[in-house]
Amino acid sequence: MYQQNNYNLLSNLILSAVEVGKHLYWKIGEYNVHGQVFIVSWIVILILLVFSFIGTRELKRVPGKLQNFMEFILEFLQDIAKNQIGEHEYRTWVPYISTIFLFILGSNWAGALVPWKLIRLSEGELAAPTNDINTTVALSLLTSLAYFYAGLSKNGLSYFLRYIEPTPVLLPINILEDFTKPLSLSFRLFGNILADELVVSVFTLLVPIFIPLPVMILGLFASSIQALIFSTLSAAYIGEALEGHGDN
Repeated sequence: MYQQNNYNLLSNLILSAVEVGKHLYWKIGEYNVHGQVFIVSWIVILILLVFSFIGTRELKRVPGKLQNFMEFILEFLQDIAKNQIGEHEYRTWVPYISTIFLFILGSNWAGALVPWKLIRLSEGELAAPTNDINTTVALSLLTSLAYFYAGLSKNGLSYFLRYIEPTPVLLPINILEDFTKPLSLSFRLFGNILADELVVSVFTLLVPIFIPLPVMILGLFASSIQALIFSTLSAAYIGEALEGHGDN
């Protein structure tokens, strides 16, 4: 009984050392802005911009290793858009799908690879931007705006006919679907990244060196899968909106 109580006390102390939901706020006018999200987001964006600039500034007919790698990434992202949106219309949406994938992947990896806890802030701590529900909701709403724009730009107001197809009885369900899409996208990404960082934090407190390493490697794989799922679903929603509802 005594050992069990000590074990429970130790577990509670470990879990209490893992902070969840504590943020560094910047006061801008009447609004509170999550400072650590902006800091890490701009670090990720800067790295992506520098890497893109270096990889594309001297394109050659016979590509080197870096250009080959950049072309492989481009072909991979084009395939995501082409498979979900279609052969004839995917090119317009490659920049958006690519940006979403690369930003989420960079953000997820930033949380999994960089020991942000070593950087002390006055309040809160640095972490992956996708570890914050505000970031994932914002990305999901961007996807919602994208597929509404795609549907309206191609089909005009006849795009809204999809809400009463195949029968007007499904109108409430079809409307509800547009609310559940961004919710599912945002909470899936947020939940997985938050859970991964919590697991790594707890294992790091328990066994500082050996145990967290395989968990971190697994986290990198899971982070990549989450970026792929988010971008693939975004492309699928855009492809669905581009279907010719008005032609039926």
